[in-house]
Amino acid sequence: MSRIQEARDVFKSIHHAWEQDKQTVLLMITEVRGSAYRQPGAKMMMATGADMFGTLSGGCLESDLWGWAEKVMEEQSPRLQQYDLSENELWSLGIGCKGALEILLAPVEKSDPFWTKMNDMIQAEQPVSLIMEIPSGIRVLLDKDGAGWGDADRLPEGVRQRVMSGSGHRTRAEVVSIGSRRFVIDTMRPSERLIIAGAGHDAVPLVNIAAQVGFNVSVLDSREEYNNIRRFPSATHITLQPSDADPSQFHDGWWIIMNHHQARDEESLALALKSRPRFIGVLGPLSRTKEMLAKIGSGLNSGPLHAPVGFDLGSETIEEVAVSIISQLMAVRNGRQSALPLHGREKIHS
Repeated sequence: MSRIQEARDVFKSIHHAWEQDKQTVLLMITEVRGSAYRQPGAKMMMATGADMFGTLSGGCLESDLWGWAEKVMEEQSPRLQQYDLSENELWSLGIGCKGALEILLAPVEKSDPFWTKMNDMIQAEQPVSLIMEIPSGIRVLLDKDGAGWGDADRLPEGVRQRVMSGSGHRTRAEVVSIGSRRFVIDTMRPSERLIIAGAGHDAVPLVNIAAQVGFNVSVLDSREEYNNIRRFPSATHITLQPSDADPSQFHDGWWIIMNHHQARDEESLALALKSRPRFIGVLGPLSRTKEMLAKIGSGLNSGPLHAPVGFDLGSETIEEVAVSIISQLMAVRNGRQSALPLHGREKIHS
């Protein structure tokens, strides 16, 4: 799945390499057939001296890709690499995923205004679609309103229409063919904002794991001795009473209500329901949630409520509970609300 955060992390490493006067290459999966470790839109970088950041195959292909990255640096020209991982005799790697991958390698030069513009957009958390003719050709950036940079005036209308029609729900990069020309479309969006109401002990592993799987986490708790960078280094800290917060500041957010204090939970739940939420998970038994809803004048159908929050994994420890909650968040985010075991499935990613 293409998220701005991964692109930001990759470009941070690219800038670090530039500071050392190194050449850099952006690598991106453009197409997958069958099973693969990662899906279209996944990115990494390589730089002079075999510096690497990110992964596209879990380590199976990176050494071979480095040889091609060196060639891209030498020729300063993009190239496309194909890998059929079902060919065990060729690779002799015993790779678990047996799919076929197409990977684009593109030189990223410090002086190139196209990459400067892309970096500016992703650093500003602006949704952006990257369109590249493959293996080489025009390059375009389109924002969510269709404004373009790069070679936008040369972009075929059919590709532009495909970009805009799917920009709101595209979760992976895709390849579009116009005659004999092929274009990869990669729509990157900001990470989902997760607001965790409550800075208790059990919020610590939840915040850490949520940040690791790509959520932009905020902790809402007025107690500065609990809600601070020492306890939650990967989150932003909102030290307000829920009743004093403006719901419009949390539009389209994902919520976990876990203050372990009924009055604060009621205030947090009321705030969440007013904030145009995408997900609200409430910790604790359903009877308690019903009681809180009754007190704030709402019902179970008044929003995207999930109570009790989490998947039934038999969790007991705070770390296990965090895994249970994050599992549900990821399932909903990825359109897998009815998530089931993978056992017996022919294909992992559908």
